[in-house]
Amino acid sequence: MTTTRSLLDIDDLTNEEIDALFALAREFAQRPTPHSLDGRFCANLFFEQSTRTHVSFQCAQLRLGGNVVNLTPAQLSLATKGERLDDTAVTLRALGIEVLVVRHPLAGAVAELAAAFEGCTVNAGDGTNAHPTQALLDAFTLRDLLGDLRGRRVAFVGDIRHSRVAHSSMRLLRRYGATVLGVGPEGFLTGADVPPEVEIVRDFDGVLRDIDALVMLRVQRERFEKMPMDDGAYIAGYQLNDDRLARLGARTPILHPGPYNRGVEIVDAVTLDTRWRYREQVRNGVLVRASLLHHLVRGW
Repeated sequence: MTTTRSLLDIDDLTNEEIDALFALAREFAQRPTPHSLDGRFCANLFFEQSTRTHVSFQCAQLRLGGNVVNLTPAQLSLATKGERLDDTAVTLRALGIEVLVVRHPLAGAVAELAAAFEGCTVNAGDGTNAHPTQALLDAFTLRDLLGDLRGRRVAFVGDIRHSRVAHSSMRLLRRYGATVLGVGPEGFLTGADVPPEVEIVRDFDGVLRDIDALVMLRVQRERFEKMPMDDGAYIAGYQLNDDRLARLGARTPILHPGPYNRGVEIVDAVTLDTRWRYREQVRNGVLVRASLLHHLVRGW
């Protein structure tokens, strides 16, 4: 391995590097991917359940020719024998792992592991802190749909307090000149939950006709000690329902990082709407993650 470059949050990449990453991802959509990981061992270490991110990384690694090892907490000594994260990192590297993709429920845990791992570490989501590759694939999707993001108004709606996706994506979109709105009730969103340049909006209905893209977020019940409002009040104020769909711009793309909860933040009609771009996000995730792994291992 020729590099120990890692990705722990979106600020680890410059705009120029992201542009190069996106250009390569578009190439990967048109031609077979090079075997950049040929002969290299990649470990996916997920301490939280995951469908999209875990499978997406595995598909990207296999497309690049990597040898893939998938690990769950139950398979690790730290789960039952008291081993520390840094000890696990040293062990995995000694076993020949060169690329480590990690999801962990605690903010900062991936950085702790990366500090002890002499290889490439990618943060696949740590607590409510960051999810840089989701931010990348969402920005990639929006640029394909909207073109230049400068001056575009993008609204994130829902449980922004606990959304690592929003925390990474908002910063990235601001870097590309987008105007970012955080939409939600106070129990799910305060000024401390977003960068200072993000506009906080309480009235979802008031922005429907004035945005260029919409990102709906799941209510992360598992991260609340006590829900700040009941489902009925949340649905009344912030669900993307039939009425709000009718008032949304005719070409306004709707994104969601998944998993989405039908009947809570969205209704069934959303998933059948032509503005719903979830499938494109998922497909783009494999391309963007393959491009990222190629660049981290081969250089820029």
